[in-house]
Amino acid sequence: MSEVFSSPVLRVEQPRRGPFAKSRYKVLDEGGTVVAIAAPTDDQGGAAVMRGLFPGKSNLDARAVLLTTPDGDPLYVVDKQSGREYTEILRPDGERVGSFVTERVGRRYVVYDDDGTLIGTVDVDVPRNNFEVKDADGGKVAHVRKKWAGLATHLLTTADRYAVEISDPVREPLRTMAVMTAIVMDMNLHEAKEIT
Repeated sequence: MSEVFSSPVLRVEQPRRGPFAKSRYKVLDEGGTVVAIAAPTDDQGGAAVMRGLFPGKSNLDARAVLLTTPDGDPLYVVDKQSGREYTEILRPDGERVGSFVTERVGRRYVVYDDDGTLIGTVDVDVPRNNFEVKDADGGKVAHVRKKWAGLATHLLTTADRYAVEISDPVREPLRTMAVMTAIVMDMNLHEAKEIT
């Protein structure tokens, strides 16, 4: 599945929508071809029912998105737990690829593989627009940048855009986790602008 994200430059974008829309993303390669689409999962158990009754728009709410190919083949699930402490990346069969664990809220996250072995970190700048992904030895493997789309877009829509630049070669699962950084950081740090 990792060949989907083989491009060294990717874009992760949310479509322009009003403030009440749920988390949706498109992943595009450097040529602008859509390689993956993410949308909220329907299979989230009782918590989803409660969120349906009392829809939250906070960074603290639990939510999950399913990434598929443009043809609808499932790739990964990004499962953000309640709070900002823990987000898992899962394969469609439920097998864990890795996880992001908060070390300092909004400033530093640690990245683990499926066995719980530390494989990297994500350092966040003060405005929360630049995310440096490093391997376990501290070497930079990717830079994720949230692009400014203008004041009206920022305040009135959920249309965030991210550029992901990967310093090849990066081994799996860290490469996939580096790409997922854009979605995970958006879900953890930038969803609160939604208006309820």
